Amino acid sequence: MKQTLSIVAALSMALSAQGMAAEKFTFMTNWYAQAEHGGFYQAQAQNLYRDAGLDVTIKMGGPQVHTMQLMAAGQADCIISDNMQALESWQQGVEAVPVATTFQHSAIVFITHPDVKSQADLQGKTFLLAAEAYTSYWPWAQSVLNLKNARVRPYTFSVQPFLADKTLVQQGYVTSEPFAVQKAGAQANIYPISDWGYPPYGNSIVCMKSTIEKRPQAVAAFVKASMQGWKNYLENPAPGNTLIKKENPQMTDEQIAFGIAQMKKYQMLTGGDAQTGGIGIMTVPRLKQTWQLLVDNKLIDPVKVPFDGSYTLKFIEDVKVMP
Repeated sequence: MKQTLSIVAALSMALSAQGMAAEKFTFMTNWYAQAEHGGFYQAQAQNLYRDAGLDVTIKMGGPQVHTMQLMAAGQADCIISDNMQALESWQQGVEAVPVATTFQHSAIVFITHPDVKSQADLQGKTFLLAAEAYTSYWPWAQSVLNLKNARVRPYTFSVQPFLADKTLVQQGYVTSEPFAVQKAGAQANIYPISDWGYPPYGNSIVCMKSTIEKRPQAVAAFVKASMQGWKNYLENPAPGNTLIKKENPQMTDEQIAFGIAQMKKYQMLTGGDAQTGGIGIMTVPRLKQTWQLLVDNKLIDPVKVPFDGSYTLKFIEDVKVMP
């Protein structure tokens, strides 16, 4: 009897210690919950974070949510951003460091009417661009795609102006705006700008340098569990989708299915270096390309934002969750 009680007590103590060991960790996405965040919600739904010793809270971003500022203010441990935005944050004194990525290439696309059959046909078009385009891909597009004299109008996150005017080209996210155009029954061409050489990764995991230094084990655990979550999500997204719809009731099954199909079609997670390095992998040459792009376009000062130290691969290079 005493032995049985001792075993029960030991188990109880072990479970209690396990519960106490769960380290709180806050992750903030870049938009309302959607398929593009599916692997993180999958890891939450399947208790991968809990099993890794983390008590993770996923907070949604949105159009008026400045996630980088919130992270810098201590409201999140890591966020979804990209390696270009992380470099630009250093220019402003915020030491944000990419530790892994979600997408092997940017999800930004140009959506055109059927008359645009190649890059050359973009000449003479008017572009609908959101404000953040001017400090990200637009300087690159002006230079590389020869669009310095292109006319520009604000993008208001509605496809209606594009649908009404055959002379327009609008920015989009490969998993989002094409769905709205398709639902409207319109014909359009989708051009991922990464196909034309735009180098940044998409939906990277970015953390404060101080967080990496003070909590390396928590960051490592989060990255590893997230990559497994993404692998599982691509195989069977049902658990993650349940949480996505709970967090964002406006999200439909049809929209989610479209997002997943697009991620697979364009090999957003599984293409490129992920084929050999695993989901989430980043490489020095790719990161250096983005840094050089910003330097060349005078968006960062190479003295103020040196390449070395602006990233780390130590949390992702040995994870190797293969597609």
